[in-house]
Amino acid sequence: MNKRIMGYGVAALLLAGIRLQAGRPLTTDDADPTDQGIFEFEAGAAYTKDAEVRLWELPVGLAYGLLPGFEVGLGWGVQNERRSDESGISDVGIGAKWQAIRACPLGARHALAVSVNLPTADEDKGLGSGETDADLTWIISRSICDKGGLHLNLGYTWIGGGDDACHAGIALDYQLAAALQYVVELVADRELTSGAEAIALFNTGLRWVPSDNLTLDVAGGSRIGGEGPDLMATAGLTLVFGN
Repeated sequence: MNKRIMGYGVAALLLAGIRLQAGRPLTTDDADPTDQGIFEFEAGAAYTKDAEVRLWELPVGLAYGLLPGFEVGLGWGVQNERRSDESGISDVGIGAKWQAIRACPLGARHALAVSVNLPTADEDKGLGSGETDADLTWIISRSICDKGGLHLNLGYTWIGGGDDACHAGIALDYQLAAALQYVVELVADRELTSGAEAIALFNTGLRWVPSDNLTLDVAGGSRIGGEGPDLMATAGLTLVFGN
């Protein structure tokens, strides 16, 4: 797989949340699944650019707490690639997250997340690879003070028709005020081929909670290493409803 294409794949995961594990606007997940009987609906807009490509995406995701400590999810969306002026639907993602350990001796919560991307995007338009991808991620979360939390993700991606990859992310969230939270993360992705260069990105933003069931978010970031995008930006919302 071309490293530049992979860089945009990382950016798309970062901003669109198609892995289904991410609490907007981050891709680094926390180890807490959606509560049983509760739905979480996510929607947003994402923009990615460098000297060659301008990519707009409108991602949508839905997660449901199926059992205590276990959620299932679905993600989809539409995209427009400005260089070729092609538009269409994105790949559809399905996934699940299971909290395996609620509290280890070090006070951390542990979860496993699995997701599969189905090749629904139009390969002929250059909007998808035409292959099925799968991902498995180990998630660790720990409170570091009354207002902050630290999250670590380590994962492996099986890329259909290409070279597999490993990825990692670390994120911090901090409560600035009762309804306002600051978030920041560093993520990295590397193909498992000889001589492949790691792609590293940062992302930072805010979450605002105007009501108990609604969260609004905004974030932006860029590459810090490898052939990733020059600029990424996203804004969106999370709506919680159910029993």
